[in-house]
Amino acid sequence: MKVSDYFAELFVAGRVADAGWNVYFPHRDQGFDFIIMKRVPSGELLIRPVQVKGKYPTEDKGDQQLYGYVGKLELHPEMVLAIPFFSKSAEQIPAFTAHMPMKTIKPHQSRGYRCQPVRFKDGEPQIRGDHRMFFDEEGMRNLESPLFRDLQVHASAAGEDV
Repeated sequence: MKVSDYFAELFVAGRVADAGWNVYFPHRDQGFDFIIMKRVPSGELLIRPVQVKGKYPTEDKGDQQLYGYVGKLELHPEMVLAIPFFSKSAEQIPAFTAHMPMKTIKPHQSRGYRCQPVRFKDGEPQIRGDHRMFFDEEGMRNLESPLFRDLQVHASAAGEDV
């Protein structure tokens, strides 16, 4: 079964809506797939543009130490780069989803930008060390922090590459 990028966008939109965010789709998708908005307990109104980039492994995908999105992005200080990672064993639903702030997105020498919070081994995506804070429920909770835009990964004591 082939899963489309549109599925990834709607999957992420559904998850953030279930977490209490309002989801607004633009008239034209010119960079951001949708905008999310939520009033948090402090009373602050958070507004975050979201880009979704699903990662779908192919049959010939080999092991990679760094795996994620590499390519063109529209950037905004409050943005979320949501990356649902699919596996070869369960192609219909993501194994997990990253919710990455702009500070975790780095320039790429030839293709625009890169954000690689996962490694790929034996046909399955695996979350890299200190990136766990950006995934699934913990990542969703971090979206509600007014400091989300400043979150970044720090090298672990094990010397993991960030």
